[in-house]
Amino acid sequence: MSEAVAAEVVERTRQLAADAQRVVVKAGTNSLTDAESNLDGAKVDKLVDDVESLLAGGKQVILVSSGAIGAGKGRVDYPDETVEEAQALSTVGQSHLMYAYTESFGRYGRTVAQILLTDHDLNNPERFTNFRNTIETLLDWGVVPIINENDAVATEEIRIGDNDMLSSSVAIGVDVDLLVTLTDVGGVYTGNPKHDPDAERIEAVGRNYDEVQTIVEDSSDDEFGGIRTKVEGARAASEHGIPAVIAGSTEPDVLAKIDAGKSVGSLFVPTNGVIDD
Repeated sequence: MSEAVAAEVVERTRQLAADAQRVVVKAGTNSLTDAESNLDGAKVDKLVDDVESLLAGGKQVILVSSGAIGAGKGRVDYPDETVEEAQALSTVGQSHLMYAYTESFGRYGRTVAQILLTDHDLNNPERFTNFRNTIETLLDWGVVPIINENDAVATEEIRIGDNDMLSSSVAIGVDVDLLVTLTDVGGVYTGNPKHDPDAERIEAVGRNYDEVQTIVEDSSDDEFGGIRTKVEGARAASEHGIPAVIAGSTEPDVLAKIDAGKSVGSLFVPTNGVIDD
């Protein structure tokens, strides 16, 4: 990297993230399912344990969860080669996904709620106001909202990993203090870490965003391409004054470490004057 974010800016941003009272946590399909696309109970419990570490500290958490199509593939022996097949699989998988969350959060006496959204819900002012009011009520009740793209009626969103942008839009729209995107890699790297043993984790993204974006585009492939929308979503949040972190879902106590201001994953510095870098 030719330009790094100043150490004092990184430290201030970590503290801002640690002080967050309302957090959006986004979990991807690979963070919830095994190689055969079955929901992985251990992965689900690990995610819920991490979220509980924030809830137990008095923070509010909104969970944006992928995994419905993946979970559906693990339940029925049909392909997802067409949009219609993927939509149908999502309807099978979504109920199993929510059942898994209900059971896992139930270990802590937590109640969860399901919200399925499309871009229309976010872009229509009346529908978005209704969504926001529902979120505020659930959080007041101490219920954990779990949001997913409404794949059964969406089309293009299925193929482009839009839950990354959905989580960013939710974070911006409901006055969240921090966006955390959990993925199957440990953050943003100087290359594809699945193929390049020399790829190094990029600790922080701020003024170096253009360079980071170029690196991601050059190193992305079909397997790793999802990192692009994660970077775009994190950047969108940071442009609205919200710190964002892309981190590995397998990192032990990943959310507790972020909450403690430790170096985890890749940190995106707010760019609207909240922190001047």
